[in-house]
Amino acid sequence: MEINANEIASIVRSVLNGMENGGAAPAKDLPPVPATARVAMLTAPKHFEVKEFPIPEIGDDDILVKVEGAGICGTDVHEWRGDPFGYIPLVLGHEGTGEIVRLGKNVKTDTAGKPIKIGDKLVTSVISCGECNICRLHPGETELCDKQGVYGLIPDNEKNHLCGWFSTYMHITKGSTYFVVNDLTLDQRMLLELAAVTTHALEQGKKTGRLNFNSKVLVQGCGPVGLMMIATLRTMGIDRIIAVDGNENRLNFARKLGATDVVNFKELPELAQRVQAVKDMTDGVGADFAYQCTGNTHAASDVYKYIRRGGGLCEMGFFVNNGECTINPHFDLCNKEIMLVGSWDYSAAEYPIAMAFLRRAKGMGIPLEELITHRYPLDQMNEACEMNVSQQGIKICYMA
Repeated sequence: MEINANEIASIVRSVLNGMENGGAAPAKDLPPVPATARVAMLTAPKHFEVKEFPIPEIGDDDILVKVEGAGICGTDVHEWRGDPFGYIPLVLGHEGTGEIVRLGKNVKTDTAGKPIKIGDKLVTSVISCGECNICRLHPGETELCDKQGVYGLIPDNEKNHLCGWFSTYMHITKGSTYFVVNDLTLDQRMLLELAAVTTHALEQGKKTGRLNFNSKVLVQGCGPVGLMMIATLRTMGIDRIIAVDGNENRLNFARKLGATDVVNFKELPELAQRVQAVKDMTDGVGADFAYQCTGNTHAASDVYKYIRRGGGLCEMGFFVNNGECTINPHFDLCNKEIMLVGSWDYSAAEYPIAMAFLRRAKGMGIPLEELITHRYPLDQMNEACEMNVSQQGIKICYMA
């Protein structure tokens, strides 16, 4: 078979185009990408503006993702309400996912070493600095990195406006962490970051030695974090879970996710009443372990009273400064010998564990995807955050 010079040149161009796009299809077969992307930019407290920016050139170490959706986190809402991080203006959204449409030629695998290609579904995780005391001396605790970054909590900059998931496209640059998640549904992918928070908290709780198959565990607060925590505990084999909240709809959903008992603080307004109710559910002694998942300082004080002597507590409700709480060191800690741990967020290395949890929960028939109750387009992000604050739904999401 004879091949002329023009045919040879065409073949070479096709091969080179494939190499430049992560070994994927030739450029002519790539999905189309517009010249610009739209973002919901937070320009002032409680004020998103939809803006349009050029999509930058994708470098050899970069990834361009067409956004499919993103969860709205409590941290997003805190930033929307009052800019506690001082990041305005910025594009929020760190619970996002989408499809790879462009891939730099140097990008061959994801952070876990899995092969990566155009068309794959992707999520991003946190980025540790690699230079601070924690990163250098305590590499197993990089969730505590002093300079930890995450897409969606990065101040806007001229080099890359597409650095948060509340956008139509995401530009992921060198040094990021990301994972291929083709086997997860869109809803599971939007819940993955939240699952990483609770699987990390589970491991923190286990460090106390007070959490095991026989534990009676109390979860205070049935927002998205508390509900996901209940599902995490149930998936790990804990079969006695007490949910505490004041919203009957959320308590009913807590039962669907694995709670065996519930306490509605609106029906039992006095702390002594609630403590007695918990004791009645736990052979008269109190919970073996508790997860405190609210950002309420009064709740943070109350939770110690629900725990038996010799029990344990994981505090995970304060991702921003919501003020101080009061405890009695004698009665709440020393007299009970409570083992207390905190839980911050997670490390990138914990994402594969969170993925495994989501798969396992689905296999057990735990309806995690029903956590998502409301979905909003880009031009209704202010309304989405208002819905989050109202607590009329559970998990609120942006859908591209």
